[in-house]
Amino acid sequence: MADEITTKSLRILTADEDESTLRATDELLAGLGHEVSAHAVTPAQAAELIARDDPDLSVVVVHDDDDHALDLIEEINEYARGPLIVLLGSQESHFISRAAERGIDAFARPQFDDEVQAAIELVMKRHAEKARLMEQVEQLESALQRRGAIERAKGILMERHSLDERQAFELMRQQARRSNRRVVELAHAVADGHSLLPDHAQ
Repeated sequence: MADEITTKSLRILTADEDESTLRATDELLAGLGHEVSAHAVTPAQAAELIARDDPDLSVVVVHDDDDHALDLIEEINEYARGPLIVLLGSQESHFISRAAERGIDAFARPQFDDEVQAAIELVMKRHAEKARLMEQVEQLESALQRRGAIERAKGILMERHSLDERQAFELMRQQARRSNRRVVELAHAVADGHSLLPDHAQ
């Protein structure tokens, strides 16, 4: 169910050097239930539209000019938050290889609606999984930073008040309850030189 929601009514930026091809691509994507927020002909225009609209997905259509398509891919990858798909008339291995080096997430042939939709679902699923992994990494890094701050504060309190490790942590925990603050906030305060006890307290 989550994947189905992810791929429904996406806001898509399309890009190609040929306006008529872009219009046909817009119709294809609209027929698949997606909204084309804008389409771009030049790399500069693509960057501007991404900054303005922040699309869920970008689609580059390969028409006649491979180098222009590669420039579009490179520019979109520089600014876009979402994934990138290439639509091409034939599976030209040399172009796919060059496009992959610039960071495309998938490719499909526009004459096959099901293939295009399958590519969209694939990249959106992978993008969601990548976002979840990045969130988990950020949470882990944050937890490690909190633990490090508490360990440093315990060391300071142990030395300052001749406490053992358990007593130092209990001191921070009690003070956190009294002051309605989190232990990690007090840990940062201790590390910054603030004392939880008068200097004469042991």
